Amino acid sequence: MSAGGSNRLLSPEELAEYLSVSKRSLLGCYREWGIPVHRVGRHLRFRVRDVEYWLEQHRVE
Repeated sequence: MSAGGSNRLLSPEELAEYLSVSKRSLLGCYREWGIPVHRVGRHLRFRVRDVEYWLEQHRVE
């Protein structure tokens, strides 16, 4: 993935707010959308730099 960016982990709630989608939509579609995810115990977490890289790859020009 991207070498730069933050290693901060976002919860599904935080990422849903960041992407302006509902938590329900995010949890139902993150696999289909291809958003990289990390498991911390039984919790899903999304690394900021991975999400930024994913957004860059899916940007519409």
